[in-house]
Amino acid sequence: MGLDVGDRRTGVALSDELGITARPLKTLKRRSREKDYRELLEIIKEYSVEEVVVGVPINLDGTRGERALKVQAFAEGLRERTAARVSEWDERFSTAAVTRVLIEADLSRNKRKEVVDRAAAVYILQGFLDHLRSATVLKRGLDSP
Repeated sequence: MGLDVGDRRTGVALSDELGITARPLKTLKRRSREKDYRELLEIIKEYSVEEVVVGVPINLDGTRGERALKVQAFAEGLRERTAARVSEWDERFSTAAVTRVLIEADLSRNKRKEVVDRAAAVYILQGFLDHLRSATVLKRGLDSP
C-alpha cells in the first residue's frame, strides 16, 4: 500500500498481488491522527497489506524540512500500530509530476484536486515497486556465474 500523506488529505494506492503495478484506491480526508490511523488500519486489514510505503517529501538538497518530519512522525505512529512493514520513500517530485500529467490531460482544476492525492500515492508506490524489481534483477545478475 502506498500513501501520500498531506495536511488535509491522504492518497491511498494498492499494488496487485504480485507487486508489479500500483492502482489508486481512495483519498482519505484527514481528521485527527487517531481517526486517520484507524481508517488506515481498516484498509490494511481488509486488503491484507504486508507493507505500507509512505512518501516523504525530502528537499532537493537531501535535507528533511518540517513537512518531511511531520510525515516521518506519521509513519512512525503507523509503525507502532500495525504488524505491516512501514517503509519510507523519497517522493519529492510525486505531486508535481502527477499534477503536470493531469494538466496535460486537460483536467479541470476541481477534477485535479479530486484525483491528485490518489495519483501521487500511485506514483510513490509504483516507484517503490519498480525499485524493488530492479534491485532483485540486479542481485540475480550479480549472483549468476
